[in-house]
Amino acid sequence: MKSLFRCPVCNAPLMREERVCRCGAGHSYDIAKEGYTYLLPPNQKHSAAPGDDRGMAAARRDFLSKGYYTPLLNTLCSQILSRSGDFPMILDAGCGEGTYTAGIYQALTAAGKSPRMAGTDISKFSLRIAAKREKGIEWAVASSFHLPVADGAADILLNCFSPLALEEFCRVLKPGGIFLYVVPGADHLWELKQVLYDRPYPNEEKETPYEGFTYADIVPVEGSITLSCQTDIHALFQMTPYYWKTPQTGAERLAALDTLTTRISFRIHIFQKT
Repeated sequence: MKSLFRCPVCNAPLMREERVCRCGAGHSYDIAKEGYTYLLPPNQKHSAAPGDDRGMAAARRDFLSKGYYTPLLNTLCSQILSRSGDFPMILDAGCGEGTYTAGIYQALTAAGKSPRMAGTDISKFSLRIAAKREKGIEWAVASSFHLPVADGAADILLNCFSPLALEEFCRVLKPGGIFLYVVPGADHLWELKQVLYDRPYPNEEKETPYEGFTYADIVPVEGSITLSCQTDIHALFQMTPYYWKTPQTGAERLAALDTLTTRISFRIHIFQKT
């Protein structure tokens, strides 16, 4: 079967066999038992195990599996359903542990569409979880700045809280293709930040025009969640950037809580490739 991915060494098409992906030049890449392919060459790695570590990947899985961010998933599904044809090729660049990727794929198939879908992330720990979620999606460990995808292959590209690799996103999208970029709103997790920091500040919100794209819309997602156990509170903390830059006193205050109610706020910036 022809893969959605390209060879990261020579850019030739990959054929997907039972346990390996192989290009015509003879480069081959094992398919892990979980179902993902490792397409990150050594010269694209900045550490031995880049991206989210095992603990962060597990924290995202545990937190998101309880539906706390379902309003965001539902909005993404609605937007993509309304903007896709019957046979869309969709790429989730920086897919993490695959919650949104799998949810979108399942919503499209439930609506009678026949998507071809791929998810990439630089973290092998995240891909191990993602590949178990949905076997109808192709998954690969790869850099968003060197996507193993052909020029103009994707109808829709999703980037959710992941590095912004604009040149690559523009390259892999078809003319007229849709790019959905998810960022936190100003008050996202405000009450969590009030516990962690003495002087929290809101996230910056801005509209930034990007070369090669035109704005189609900015869709807000707002809500409130209540975490009723320390396990969920810690999982949320561990999957945020605050985990690495919070003073010890703030982390101790959070660890003492048994419940936390906090706002969630997202902005989906939707662009069209010109």
